[in-house]
Amino acid sequence: MTRPSLPMRHRGWSRLSAALLVVVGVVACAGGPTAAATIDVYYAPEDEPLTRLSKLYDRATRYIYVAVYGLTSPIAVKGLVEAKKRGIDVRVITDRERLEDQKQKTAVETLHLAGIPILVNQHDGLMHLKQVVIDDEINASGSMNHTGSGNRYNDERLDVIHDRAISLKARDKFLAMWKDGQRYRPWKE
Repeated sequence: MTRPSLPMRHRGWSRLSAALLVVVGVVACAGGPTAAATIDVYYAPEDEPLTRLSKLYDRATRYIYVAVYGLTSPIAVKGLVEAKKRGIDVRVITDRERLEDQKQKTAVETLHLAGIPILVNQHDGLMHLKQVVIDDEINASGSMNHTGSGNRYNDERLDVIHDRAISLKARDKFLAMWKDGQRYRPWKE
């Protein structure tokens, strides 16, 4: 028995319906629909992105994980030390060669004296990330180092992403680096 064909206008609708069902199925298999991420974009020097990031440090309730190449800014150091004093789990990964810079060494020493654990790379490449993860909800990244120049003088960009899934992925990458004893080592015991 042959099936009667649909009128031409219904054939297009059937194809569209089938395509929509495929898309819905893919989204459902990927974990279901989620709210869209919001992203705040800050440019230096006009937006002073590190000043904005330090305000997020003030609101952290569980942890702040920082992986950054350059860390010399008193704004960043103060924000991280104050978070540690509030009982926040603060951890830092930075580049060992940057510790040859006296400003970087002073900043890292201040963090260390506050009880913040610090890892440095021991692989041949640079630890060149500029990423902060806060409380599984915020992931900040971009070209900006945690330096005064990165905040007020250089042409820099900082993206602050408010999204749990993206933040969890960034947190997992940080923790994988943190546990990698071949590529990273404690700066001081």
